[in-house]
Amino acid sequence: MRKAARIQEQESISSDGAIAVRVEQLTRVYGGEGQAVTALAGVDASFGRGTFTAVMGPSGSGKSTLLQTAAGLDRPTSGRVWIGATELSQLSETTLTKLRRTEIGFVFQAFNLIGALTVEENILLPLRLSNVRPDRRWLAEVIERVGLGQRLRHRPSALSGGQQQRVAIARALAMRPEVIFCDEPTGALDTQTAAEVLALLRAVVDEQGQTVIMVTHDPVAASYADRVMVLADGRIVRDMPQPGANRIAEELAFLGRPARAVR
Repeated sequence: MRKAARIQEQESISSDGAIAVRVEQLTRVYGGEGQAVTALAGVDASFGRGTFTAVMGPSGSGKSTLLQTAAGLDRPTSGRVWIGATELSQLSETTLTKLRRTEIGFVFQAFNLIGALTVEENILLPLRLSNVRPDRRWLAEVIERVGLGQRLRHRPSALSGGQQQRVAIARALAMRPEVIFCDEPTGALDTQTAAEVLALLRAVVDEQGQTVIMVTHDPVAASYADRVMVLADGRIVRDMPQPGANRIAEELAFLGRPARAVR
């Protein structure tokens, strides 16, 4: 009963009641017998469509493993993952790769842009890999949103870190994916640039109805989300509507990770 009530509460977070991502009894164990490390220990969670969730926790808590397994980048040891209505465990690697290209967007700390391609070519890359005809109206809207209309012919080396991350966000949006997974997207950016990137992620949720799940260690970054999920020892130990940066810092400090409160 408690588990059912929790899932029902998580599902109610979505404004339209639709679920973008759901994991059920998700377990991930690394290593063999005698050296096994449990990164996830039976996690249940739902992420509503059109919401922004920050996933936090001490080092080794399982937050990055949760992102990787929920995004289909890693296979769970046991448990199930749904992206929209599609359950991933029965998919072949080929089908899973196609799903990642069309239904999932990724934004990483290191940007992961192709240096030999222009900004426009980087943004279009997921569509070309999937042999999908670009929706020029949507792409124009995305490019306007990220503010790089004058930089389309530049290569990544000519851009600042913040601009490169904006290209990565535009690339993630190009296919209109079910969900965007972000792994420490502001970790390599200065404070002002990080705030701009986070405001952009907030805007694509509010204005385009996109779903964003972001792993971060930063309470300020997490304060841009609707919801903060905290992991420890492979389990969810806090699952809160936006509590504010100071409360987030307090929660992390309580779990043994030093965190400076925001003034």
